[in-house]
Amino acid sequence: KGAHVSQDIEISVGDGVQRLRLTRASKRNALTAAMYDAMSDALIAGDASPDVAVHMFLGSGGQFSSGNDLNDFLANAKGDQGAIGGVLRFIRTLPGVKKPMIAVVDGPATGIAVTLLFHCDLVYASPAATFSTPFLDLGLVPENGSSLLAPRIMGYQRAFELLVLGETFPAERAREAGFVNAVVPSEAIEAVAEKAARRLALKPPEALSLSRGLMRGDTKELAERSHQEAVMFGARLKSPESREAISAFLEKRKPDFAKLRSGS
Repeated sequence: KGAHVSQDIEISVGDGVQRLRLTRASKRNALTAAMYDAMSDALIAGDASPDVAVHMFLGSGGQFSSGNDLNDFLANAKGDQGAIGGVLRFIRTLPGVKKPMIAVVDGPATGIAVTLLFHCDLVYASPAATFSTPFLDLGLVPENGSSLLAPRIMGYQRAFELLVLGETFPAERAREAGFVNAVVPSEAIEAVAEKAARRLALKPPEALSLSRGLMRGDTKELAERSHQEAVMFGARLKSPESREAISAFLEKRKPDFAKLRSGS
C-alpha cells in the first residue's frame, strides 16, 4: 500500500533529519485528514529508516498551525465518520514514535498543534509564537494525551489555564511553563533547531533510543489516556453543545447555549 500524499505538507530527509513542513499557509496550516495521514506515514516510515534519526515539524508563512480543520469536525458531527479518521490515526501513532521529535513554532499554534508539542522532545518558538487550545469553547475536551501530559510538564494549575480556561500563552510564558526549550528570533529559529537535530543525528543510535525510552517511560498509560480522550471527543462532537459552538464559530456569531438548556 502506497504512502498517503498531501500537497499541503512537504516531507524531506537529509543529514539524518526528516522534516515535515506544513505548507497550507493560506488556511493558517489547518490540518486535514490527508495531512494527518501523510504525517503518520512519515513518522512510521522514518522510525523504520536508517536514514532518519530525528523527526522535525515546521510551519510556513509565519504560521505553525491553527489545528484541526473545523469543517471536518462539523462533517463528523453530521455523520461523516471518515472526516476525523486521519486525526485519530495520528493521535494513535504519536505515543509509539521511537525517534526524537523536534518542533519549530514560528507564529500561532492552536489545538492539536499545541498538544503535539507535549509529545516532542525539543520545542523552539519564535517571539511571534502563541499557544492556545480552544477545545472547551467548542464544547469539546482536551485530546492527544494532553490531559495527562500537560499537567505532568507544566504543573496542574498552568495546564488547567491552557486547556480549560483557554488562556493564550505567549512564547516566553510557554518557555516558563516548560514546554518550550528556547525562544529564538524568527530569522534564526530553523538554524537553531537544525543544529540540535544534527547533534542528535550524530549520537550513537541505540543509546539515543534507549535513553529517550527511559525518559519517556511506559507509553501504555499515555496510549490509554489518548484513547479515552478520543472516545469522549468523538461523542462530544455529536453533542448539541459542540455542534452549536462550532457552527457559531464558523458563522462568526456568539453561541446560544441558553436555548439548549431550555430545550428549544
